[in-house]
Amino acid sequence: MDELAEDLELLPSTRRALRHRIAVAQSEGRAPSVVAAVLRGGEVVWEGSRTSVEGHGPDGDVQYRIGSITKTFTAVLVMRLRDEGLLALTDPLDEHVPGTAAGRVTIAQLLSHMGGLAAETPGEWWERTPGAQRPRLADVLGEDPFRLTPGSRHHYSNPGYTLLGSLVEALRGRPWEEVLRAEVLEPLGLGRTSALPQAPHAGGWAVHPWADVMMPEPLEDLGLMAAAGQLWSTTRDLARFADFLLRGDERVLSAESVREMRTAAAPPEPGLAEAGYGLGMQLMAVGARRLAGHSGSLPGFVAGLWLSEADDVAAVVLANCTSGLPASTVAAELVGIVADAEPPFPRPWRPFLESDRVPLEVCGPWYWGTSAQVVRLGADGLLHLGPVGAAGRTARFRAEPDGTWTGLSGYYAGETLRAVRRADGSVSHLDLASFVFTREPYDADAPVPGGVDPQGWRGIG
Repeated sequence: MDELAEDLELLPSTRRALRHRIAVAQSEGRAPSVVAAVLRGGEVVWEGSRTSVEGHGPDGDVQYRIGSITKTFTAVLVMRLRDEGLLALTDPLDEHVPGTAAGRVTIAQLLSHMGGLAAETPGEWWERTPGAQRPRLADVLGEDPFRLTPGSRHHYSNPGYTLLGSLVEALRGRPWEEVLRAEVLEPLGLGRTSALPQAPHAGGWAVHPWADVMMPEPLEDLGLMAAAGQLWSTTRDLARFADFLLRGDERVLSAESVREMRTAAAPPEPGLAEAGYGLGMQLMAVGARRLAGHSGSLPGFVAGLWLSEADDVAAVVLANCTSGLPASTVAAELVGIVADAEPPFPRPWRPFLESDRVPLEVCGPWYWGTSAQVVRLGADGLLHLGPVGAAGRTARFRAEPDGTWTGLSGYYAGETLRAVRRADGSVSHLDLASFVFTREPYDADAPVPGGVDPQGWRGIG
């Protein structure tokens, strides 16, 4: 076994802990069946299931309905349109899908549930009725689709993702399902993900809340609402999808674009576990661990997919019950079980290879006023700025051809870092978004805003 395989292989104690958590979830959640998978380092390292039918446990190839995890797939399609220059996230919907009652909402607001739209459609519960009852967008939105002022707060909206599905169809000129298959499912090898169930697949069940009996849930084609919750998938396919959401794939979306999806675009709602919402992805904090993913449910099914970028671990849990088993919570716990029991090994340190491009003159300690900062150059070619021995703003910067650096993260994202030189060519100070960073605290020879007291540093007396 090579070193990488040894790193990926889970310890027997970890595997038992995963099996135990799934067993408890199925028993206490009174689910007909549950199936799960854990991904680490880009590989599925564990699969497990429990079932009420002895000897017929599902495996990673059995389809379950995944509900709102579908929204993340739809968001990927929209981000592809953005990356191709066919739309901007700041565009109002009306610019591409004219004539709806929600035309002033922007694409970004729809992706992040900041559009103020109603949570559900008018009329009967859309998840349990045929899509033929809502043949037009007007039927999905109703006469007054707004519940809040667009942009004022996060308010989860299923109709909002129906609008995004219609946006994809308008710009591609093909049905949402066809575009999804051609542009996401086939390139990523997700052959067991589909809009309608394909054998082998689980049946959806409602379990009586006060008796150990159950009945089948109806299976409906959601029509226009498909982009919000139609898909069926397997744990193996969703594990591959989770890996894509961690690393990107240039055939579908770049690593930078999927990182943007995982970045908060909406603030967290008070009292909820969510740490905000990205672009088609829920965000959650479990202690110090930051997770991104999505939960899902439709009558007869619950689902959860969560990933931790820092730990390079993801987990998927699918069950065929309407309620009872908290699939999303369990998926997050599986990530924690693996990450806590077997923290990842750091990558081997390697030196920066292109020595002629190393900007050593900007590396080392700097001072923003009296705050000690340090600039480091990573082997990735990025500059890393952060405080010395204290909490504070951190950021990464990419080199530009003109000798400046552009912020990639944190407070300084998009801002320009510039080394300002003296007449002899040496670096006087760094300029970053009007902040002056000097080699000495309040360096009298640098253009410190407000000037420096001519008496300099001194004690009392």
